[in-house]
Amino acid sequence: MNPEQFIQELAKHNWQLRQEQKEQFKLYFKDLVAANEHVNLTRITAEDDVYLKHFFDSITPLLAFRDVFTKNATLCDVGAGAGFPSIPLKILLPDLQVTIIDSLGKRLTFLKELVAKLNLTGITLVHGRAEDVGQNKTYREHFDIVTARAVANMATLSEYCLPFTKKNGNFIALKGPKADAELKDSQKAISVLGGKVLAVKELQLPHASEERTLILIKKVKATPKKYPRQAGTPNRKPIH
Repeated sequence: MNPEQFIQELAKHNWQLRQEQKEQFKLYFKDLVAANEHVNLTRITAEDDVYLKHFFDSITPLLAFRDVFTKNATLCDVGAGAGFPSIPLKILLPDLQVTIIDSLGKRLTFLKELVAKLNLTGITLVHGRAEDVGQNKTYREHFDIVTARAVANMATLSEYCLPFTKKNGNFIALKGPKADAELKDSQKAISVLGGKVLAVKELQLPHASEERTLILIKKVKATPKKYPRQAGTPNRKPIH
């Protein structure tokens, strides 16, 4: 998917990119590839692949669940790495208030410089592990939308993300193909942490055979205080 196809594909979904937004994606690509020579941000560096597997992939929650993205919504991106999915979402929705949590300082340094170059405002970068930050009153149950992409299995991921989601807010997990078994294994975790699965959307990325699954979870009750457990535990001992 080259930049022109990216623009056309978004137009099919009634998103007309302004010139400034086109330039932001262009600069994002250049910066990502340049920084990747020094910091391990991504294995994907070809322009067509970045536009498809990073930029378009990051925007799929907005195309699938547009109603969730209300005006001035607060979004927390857990383990965003090089800024996916939150930065592409922010470029499309400038009023989105974004908080990015990542445990690696080098990635956050890249994101800080990127945010400045792209002239984006309303982005907060938090250095820390999701388990620790999830117990911090400033961030706990504070966000309308929580996203995570390619971070962990669903049971572990739910323990990372649902503590950040406010009651009646939504957690969107961006997963690969055939996430049924993973979702089944995470039913208890989702319920214990206060979530309820609202929708599972399977899709294929355009101009490719790549399959993706989006899982939309509504936060229906408060997360018990003991979650998330201490750093490393959700990964070692997922709730089953």
